[in-house]
Amino acid sequence: MSISNVTIPTPSVLTLTGIPGLESVQSWIGIPFCAMYLTAVLGNSWLLSIIRSERSLREPMYMFLGMLAVTDIALSTSVVPKMLGIFWFHVSEIYFDACLLQMWLIHTFQGIESGILLAMAMDRYVAICSPLRHAAIFTQQLVTQIGVAVTLRAAILVAPCLILIKCRLHFYHTTVISHSYCEHMAIVKLAAGNIRVNKIYGLFVAFTVVGFDLTIITLSYVQIFMAVFRLPQKEARLKAVHTCVPHICVFLQLYLLAFFSFFTHRFGGHIPPYIHILFSSIYLVVPPCLNPLVYGAKTKQIRIHVVKLFS
Repeated sequence: MSISNVTIPTPSVLTLTGIPGLESVQSWIGIPFCAMYLTAVLGNSWLLSIIRSERSLREPMYMFLGMLAVTDIALSTSVVPKMLGIFWFHVSEIYFDACLLQMWLIHTFQGIESGILLAMAMDRYVAICSPLRHAAIFTQQLVTQIGVAVTLRAAILVAPCLILIKCRLHFYHTTVISHSYCEHMAIVKLAAGNIRVNKIYGLFVAFTVVGFDLTIITLSYVQIFMAVFRLPQKEARLKAVHTCVPHICVFLQLYLLAFFSFFTHRFGGHIPPYIHILFSSIYLVVPPCLNPLVYGAKTKQIRIHVVKLFS
């Protein structure tokens, strides 16, 4: 996108282009995105209904899984409907404040999802490394407090991004966002003023949330596997590893896509824009779609209730 020398005051309406370079096939690209969105909403709703209806699934791990399902539904709903409106109906305009709200919701839900994965890793760490203390440590009250804490952490950290845009950036080169949704850096790069502070704070939030969570999650699983391989019985080792497999699958697919999207956006100048935008869109839709499938297939207790439901 070329930058004009002409500047305009803060616009009331912005235009989302979708995926630049793939406009001719966007209607076809919308089909798998719609399928993934429906899978995410229906799969996570089904997961929530099972957890809510079965009293045996009131353990901390399943309560965290329920929080993750709610977050996945909210994250995909904040992105995909507008994206499909662009792809299928060419409804590309969005109010400036609505765009900022979408940006805040997306990055907040991403932070909440990362925090919940951190809580799930800590739950597995205590359950495997200190099983006798697990029930005493992870009480229902603590689980609720963790849910509130990760929500407030994400919301409070992301909120200054909106304030910095509203208070610092008053003139823009263009009103066209070459993206399929309102992303922080995509909005900031439209501005005609100095965006250094906005960039630095964006990096600070990313490394504070993802860097901290990723470090603790990695250390937790290192400790878990060290404890598992010290178990004398092979069956006990396999059972402990099996309980961690769904978490590790979700953890890997979320953070690998996140890192690819993050680094290509900031340092991948030689990568075509449509590759970055396509992968950043996939990053927001694929994890909510896959999470219920992974946990439904890999978690024995949920799989048992699914079989009971259909039989």
